Amino acid sequence: MSFWPEFMLIALVHLMAVASPGPDFAIVLRYAVRFGRQQALAASIGIGVAILLHVTWSLVGIAVLIQTTPWLFKVLSLAAAIYLAYIGLMALRSKAPQHPEHVIAGSAADAVPSARKAFMAGFITNGINPKATLFFLSLFAVIISPITPLSYKIIYGVYMAVATAAWFCALSMLLTHKKVRAFLLLKGYWFDRIMGLLLLALAMHLVVSSFSN
Repeated sequence: MSFWPEFMLIALVHLMAVASPGPDFAIVLRYAVRFGRQQALAASIGIGVAILLHVTWSLVGIAVLIQTTPWLFKVLSLAAAIYLAYIGLMALRSKAPQHPEHVIAGSAADAVPSARKAFMAGFITNGINPKATLFFLSLFAVIISPITPLSYKIIYGVYMAVATAAWFCALSMLLTHKKVRAFLLLKGYWFDRIMGLLLLALAMHLVVSSFSN
């Protein structure tokens, strides 16, 4: 069988999925605006690593169990919704900086999380999203041929993890450019609030869509 046509199709579908706004985008945007490049990059890498979790689940068949066991899918959906809602509520509490000149100079009052915490935030946000698990399950079940060797499937999974991390790292670099971030820091609390509303909406959508099926 030919490797490249299948790989290119997977890469295209994956690019469309990763570029669409969602919890991952919201997390990276918030960390880039509020905490800076290092934390945004760490969150981006965490998101990429979490892709390997979904790929592994798809390969070993756990994702099939989630799809065929409605109550398990609902539990995971509820856990993901609670986590997203928590982050959203924290973001809604963002306030305008009292000393804008200090913020631009890099002395924001907010406690900056460690790179490890930022990594875990990205990893958890993507890792507990059952929609992502089902996306990869569908990808492996529909697009990837059953006769595709396991080694090829592993290559596909590693590529999607690296491509996801690279996408969000590039986004982080753009958002934390000196002039861009200077503007975002001054108006960042509005972005935080917007992202908070987005995360709350995503959490509600996740609950409604999961429990309506």
